[in-house]
Amino acid sequence: MDRTGSTDRSFARMRAVLVAGALGLLLAVGGCAAGDASDSGAKAADGKAAPREGFTNEDGPAASSAEKQPDGKAAGNKAAPKPGAAGTHVIRTATLSVEVKSVPKSVAAARATAEGAGGLVATENTERLDDTYETSHLVLRVPQDRFQEVLRELSGSGKLLSRTSNAKDVTDQVVDVDSRIATQRASVARVRELMDKAERISDVVALEGELSSRQSDLESLLAQQASLKDRTSLATITLDLTPPDAPGDDGEKEDDPGFLDALGGGWDAFVTVLRWIAVAFGAAFPFLVTGVLALLVWRVLHARRAARRAPAAPRPEAEAEGTPAP
Repeated sequence: MDRTGSTDRSFARMRAVLVAGALGLLLAVGGCAAGDASDSGAKAADGKAAPREGFTNEDGPAASSAEKQPDGKAAGNKAAPKPGAAGTHVIRTATLSVEVKSVPKSVAAARATAEGAGGLVATENTERLDDTYETSHLVLRVPQDRFQEVLRELSGSGKLLSRTSNAKDVTDQVVDVDSRIATQRASVARVRELMDKAERISDVVALEGELSSRQSDLESLLAQQASLKDRTSLATITLDLTPPDAPGDDGEKEDDPGFLDALGGGWDAFVTVLRWIAVAFGAAFPFLVTGVLALLVWRVLHARRAARRAPAAPRPEAEAEGTPAP
């Protein structure tokens, strides 16, 4: 009986150990499942589901390794564009002075270069110095993307004397003008709506004046926008073409005065002296006339005074007594 009772107690202990182990295993499995469920619920609360590697979620393609970088930049299948590359507005200008052998040929080449790049010749001014030499002043407008190419080609067309280049960023000005145009257009539209609803003539007249003022401001802004667009889309190149200087010997010979040069200079001096004498005589003529008249009057008066003061001449006795006849 004792052996049977001990055996029963051993089986009872084994069952209790097995039941305790099973309960512990069930609790452990339940805790893991609850932890996974809590993590999934937290991610769902954030509005983002965690996709498995290699799969896509509801927001789009699977996140790549670049999305986990600390700088926070999201990287998709395409590389991110450079910031500000497409929204930059720059006004480019340049001034060139080139010495060329033939000015007409260089002018034609510069025109062909500008037109070949998609630009145009805005201004052309050619001046002839003498029968042999002439200079030319050109203003070229070329696209921004061909600016450096055209500049290099023009600089190499002859002997470069001077070159200046300038670039001015007007992005802020362009954005400001665009914003003001949008605001002004909305303002004009509001005034038009008020005009449509106005019933009294005084209100219509007042609104018409306001509309005219706002439309004038809008047109001014549109003109500024067009000017900025033109200057930022086409660069400006000012080109001065000059011939080479004349040889030194010929220049010295031309500078030496000859007989005809001396004769011409002497004649010019003679004419200049005569002109000044005539001017002086014309300025002094009224005074000379007045002096001559005063002198004549003085002489007449003096002669009369002298005649009055002179004594009467005595008669001869022969005339008083009579003279015998011969």
